[in-house]
Amino acid sequence: MNNCIAMCKKILNALVDQPFLTSLFVADFSILLLHKPPFIFSLVMLGGLMAMCMYFGQKLSLFKLK
Repeated sequence: MNNCIAMCKKILNALVDQPFLTSLFVADFSILLLHKPPFIFSLVMLGGLMAMCMYFGQKLSLFKLK
């Protein structure tokens, strides 16, 4: 339980540290989730969302590989 709380704090701290990327991530995710953009535009947005997810995943490195 304590490990989960520490992981959530680490994620929130990373999102607060980079407000521009966080707002871009939230806006992109909400547009893709709540609206139906044109197909090509949605592919570009999905690619951007994947790139941001990979960046945040690499920056956070939540799981340590041994």
